[in-house]
Amino acid sequence: MRKLSTIGLTVALLCVVALAKNYPMTSAPIVPGAKADVDISKDQNGNTKLKMKVEHLANAENLTPPAAGYVIWLRERDGSAENQGQLKVGKNLEATFETVTPLKNFDVFVTAEQDLKTKAPSEVVVLKATVQP
Repeated sequence: MRKLSTIGLTVALLCVVALAKNYPMTSAPIVPGAKADVDISKDQNGNTKLKMKVEHLANAENLTPPAAGYVIWLRERDGSAENQGQLKVGKNLEATFETVTPLKNFDVFVTAEQDLKTKAPSEVVVLKATVQP
């Protein structure tokens, strides 16, 4: 019986992994060493779970021109961008971010901003990816 439950758990985990998609993010020339990707999966309510992992991203104050920080945005096709919050980069130049959204087909991007509570993204897009079902 124990073997059967272990096999069932393994199959369930493999199904969850198989349903997740990974989208590499494109970095801008202003942050040439940055590497990032977004893992997308579904939650129990059918919403999209987004997990972003970023490596080698320069501190925003070291950019030219300097910025106060980085903001993550989601934009549905032909829609307006929505501020998802700040991407906090650690001393090791790495960051992670997780959120849940009802969007299915959308762009996710990171901008360098002077105001972290801004309602509209700046032109300084440092990372971007397109999520498609």
